[in-house]
Amino acid sequence: MTTNDLDNSATTGAGPTRRTGRASSHGKTILIGEHAVVYGAPALVLPVIDAVVVATVTPIDDAEGHHLESTVHTGPLDLAPAAVMPTVTAVTATLRHFGVADRRFHVRVDSEVPTARGMGSSAAVAAAVTAAVADALGETLDAEAHHGLIQECERVAHGRPSGLDARGVVADAPVWFEGGRIEPVELGARFAFVVADTGVPGHTREAVSAVRARHDADPDGTGAVIDRIGALARRARATLVDGDAQALGATMDAAHELLSDLDVSSDDLDRLVGAARAADALGAKLTGGGRGGCVIALATDVDHADRIAAALRGAGAAATWTTTIGDRA
Repeated sequence: MTTNDLDNSATTGAGPTRRTGRASSHGKTILIGEHAVVYGAPALVLPVIDAVVVATVTPIDDAEGHHLESTVHTGPLDLAPAAVMPTVTAVTATLRHFGVADRRFHVRVDSEVPTARGMGSSAAVAAAVTAAVADALGETLDAEAHHGLIQECERVAHGRPSGLDARGVVADAPVWFEGGRIEPVELGARFAFVVADTGVPGHTREAVSAVRARHDADPDGTGAVIDRIGALARRARATLVDGDAQALGATMDAAHELLSDLDVSSDDLDRLVGAARAADALGAKLTGGGRGGCVIALATDVDHADRIAAALRGAGAAATWTTTIGDRA
């Protein structure tokens, strides 16, 4: 879900049209399939539409370069720290894509997506900034060009991104990710989820390495767990199509147990999962790389989601987001 032309304005003069570009994206989370997806298993990716990133790009007259305004860095873009190099790439790659070299911008990023929580922060910022730069140029990125630019930024952030985050942060419905390909997922009902942040950064690289070491030491045993997670992802997709929230919740609970077996959960994650279940969530599990980060819980409806969110905050969650998918009528 990327939105352009939000209250856009443009002025003309002797030079090119000067317009403020704006665009938004959002966070994402993995419903089921984390870690197993590394070994070729499928994953269900869920957009977290309430966790919004907004980028505003304003033309400036500064021969020395672009400026960035964000919580991580405010100042000249060419003096930005390594942490925001993906944002730098978002600006320069988009200008290169449109064959423009002499435009300078003030780039403001307002993000509600926390970093290091498995919610696709870097991809969400890249999605918003690239679309906003295009908008400031009076251009529009088609879906595949946009994806390519986000992936270029993600390579700066992560080295060899799967593309899962890049797809999830611009989707407005769940997507099925398998073998590098994506498919939209049909929905048989409305589903309400709560995502809760433990307040502890996830340790994805550490967790992935630990699972890899375990797989190398016990390929049959670990492979069986991975296969079961993949099977749960397939079952979860079927429950979304059927509109069966009870079955989806049970699938989420089973996935959390398997991820715990892989030793990628943590006391903080288990505490929030327990709090969600105590608040009568239909299912709850860690989401993302684990060993910190976030949990996701399934509610019966939006009012129930509000109660679950309150229970999670009472149990120590640093923040919560509610995301609904399916029929909103």
